[in-house]
Parts: sequence; structure tokens; C-alpha cells
Amino acid sequence: MLVVAVALLAGAVALVVLVRGSLRDGLENTAEQRAAELLTRAGNPTPDDDDDLDDLVWQVTRADGTVVRSAVPLPAEPGEIRLDGADHPYLVVTDREDGTSVSVAVSLEELDDSTSALVTPLAVGVPLLVLLVGGVTWVVVSRALAPVERIRREVEEITGDRLDRRVPEPGSGDEIGRLARTMNRMLTRLQDGQRRQRRFVADASHELRSPVAGLRQVAEISRAHPGALPDGELADTVLAESTRLQRLVEQLLLLTRADAGGVDGARTDVDLDDLAFGEARRIARGGLAVDTGGVGGGRVRGDESALAQVVRNLVDNAARHAAGSVAIGVRAAGDTVELTVDDDGPGVPAAERERVFERFVRLDEARARDAGGSGLGLAIVREIVAAHGGSVGVTTAPLGGARFTVRLPG
Repeated sequence: MLVVAVALLAGAVALVVLVRGSLRDGLENTAEQRAAELLTRAGNPTPDDDDDLDDLVWQVTRADGTVVRSAVPLPAEPGEIRLDGADHPYLVVTDREDGTSVSVAVSLEELDDSTSALVTPLAVGVPLLVLLVGGVTWVVVSRALAPVERIRREVEEITGDRLDRRVPEPGSGDEIGRLARTMNRMLTRLQDGQRRQRRFVADASHELRSPVAGLRQVAEISRAHPGALPDGELADTVLAESTRLQRLVEQLLLLTRADAGGVDGARTDVDLDDLAFGEARRIARGGLAVDTGGVGGGRVRGDESALAQVVRNLVDNAARHAAGSVAIGVRAAGDTVELTVDDDGPGVPAAERERVFERFVRLDEARARDAGGSGLGLAIVREIVAAHGGSVGVTTAPLGGARFTVRLPG
């Protein structure tokens, strides 16, 4: 309202000034024309001159200052004057020729009356217009911001335990509607993140409980019955469970860094074929038949330790589920390098091929637990591959089991 009032006031003043100036110019032109007429008649006046000019205040003066004719004494110089008994000022215009000067004065009453006639409606109309604009603005803005107030009240009620609530979405397609939809999508992401975090904490607690319980069990047996365990069994159990516990903690830390975007370290040229051959030799010592005939040259740029973790996790997963053989392949395909790891195990059902990459997911709980699997290996693979701009998927292998395929930019 203040801005509108200032703008309207400035406009009103400008209008009055312009109108008054235009009317003054018109009166001045009229006086100049009459002065020119009187000047032409001044040398040979006729009896009818006074009758023709009785609506003007005029004066004719010779070069020596003698007043030839005068209705009212007037100054020789132009300007505004006040005449005796007049309610309004007069505008004096002077015209000279051959030593004779004619001064004509016109009343500014018409100018003042026109200005008053204009100022009065402006003085009334401008405040009314400001109030009208203010009222309309108040109503429109209040209606426009009403959804914002509803959103604010709803957001104020949302807490960490009530992320299932959503802000009301107005039916309009304006900025407020887009804001509400964006906030609801944000709340959905927060709710999903909270759900994943709670599930992660619960699963991690469950996984950490198993090796700790195993250690405690053998320790209690050894303490209560010193001779009950064969020689070396306590040490072997402690070593195996502590190794399992260490591996689980390392995987949890790796996933935590992945969530924080910290798995993508220094980038160097990495030969995936060298990593594949190294993992093949490692699991071959366990008695599995490992086929590396499909391993060709494949160089990518990335974090070598993280990519080594990808190859190891896939090979360990294949070794746990293989009946007797594993096949590893590396090949360059255009701008990408493809790593495949096959096994001859039971495979992954089509309905579960996306879920196996979630954390703590094991399709065969008993066997995976016995083999030392934590359900985190494939989740780590997906996080590292995604950080390198690649993709990972699972299909059916030619050996009959599962084929895990990793594609990384070359």
C-alpha cells in the first residue's frame, strides 16, 4: 500500500503540474494574440476598439513612456500581478513594435478553477484507490498464502517418529503446489532412509550377536569344564569367530563410508584381469575348479582397493554357492569393461535378482551363515560399482547357476 500510495501521489502531482502548465500556456498564447491585435490597432484606433477589447485588461504605451490608452495601469514587463479588487492573479504579456508597446493581462481564474476541479477528485480518489488496492491485495495474498500456512502447521507437527505424515498439496500447479509436492517427496526419502537405517541397525546387531555369542559359549564351557574341549579347539573357535567378527565390522565400516560417498578414493589405472587371476588362484586352493579362459585384457580407471573388493566379494559369493566350479571372465566391450563371475550352484530366482543386492539379504539363510556370509558382500559391490559410474546385475550362468555381471567405464 505504501508503494502504491507513493506512486499514485507522484502521478497525481505530475498530472496537476502538467494540466496547470498546459492551461497556462493556452492563456499565455491567447494574451499574446490579443496583444498583437492591439499593437496593429494602436497607430490608428477606432471607436470600436474599446468595445472589442473590453474583456481584456490592456495598456498601450509610446516609446517615451506615455500611456496612449489603458484599461488599468499595467507594468511594462511580463509576469504575474495582483490587481486591486481582483480575487485571482493576472498574467501580463507585452508585445513591442516601432517604439510602441502593448501590455495585455489575462486573469488566471480559469487556471485556478480548473486546477481546483482536478485536485478535488484526486484528493478523494487517490486514498480510496489506495485502500481498494490494499484490500484486494490483502484478500488475494491471504488466499494465496493460506496453503503455505497449512503446510507450515503440518510441518511443525512432523517429528522423527512421525515421518509418515505429509503436507497438504493444493490442487493448483503454481509454486506453492510444487513446493508441497517437493516437501512430500523429501519426507518420503527421509522416511525410507529412516526405515533403512533402522533395519540396518537391527540387522547389524543381529549379525554381531552371532560371533559374540559363539565366543562367549566356548569361553563359558572352557571355564566351567577345563578339560571338556579338545586341545586347540578353544583357540580355533576364538580365531574363527574373531576373524568373522573382524570381517563383518570391516564390511559395516565400508558401507558406512559408501553412504557418506567415501568409497571413491584416488583414481588410477586398474587391470581387472590381474585382479581376476589373483582371486582365481586364491579360491582354487580351496579345491574348486576355476575357469579363467574368459579373462582377457580389461583396464579401467578407479580406486584399486575398492575394485579389488568388488572382485573378491563376487568370487567369494560364487565360491560359497558353487557345487564344484566357478568361471571368471573379463572383456572390453566398446567404452566399457565387463567382469563376469559364474557358478554352478542353484542360481538366483528372477524375482529375487534385485533384492540380493540389498543389505543383509540371504536367499539361503542357513547355508550362508554356515559359510561365513554376512549378506553384505553384494551390497558393497553395488555401492562401489555405482561410485565408479558402473552397473551390476545377475542373470543365469551357462554353468547353470548365477552369473554376476559388472560393467565399468573404460
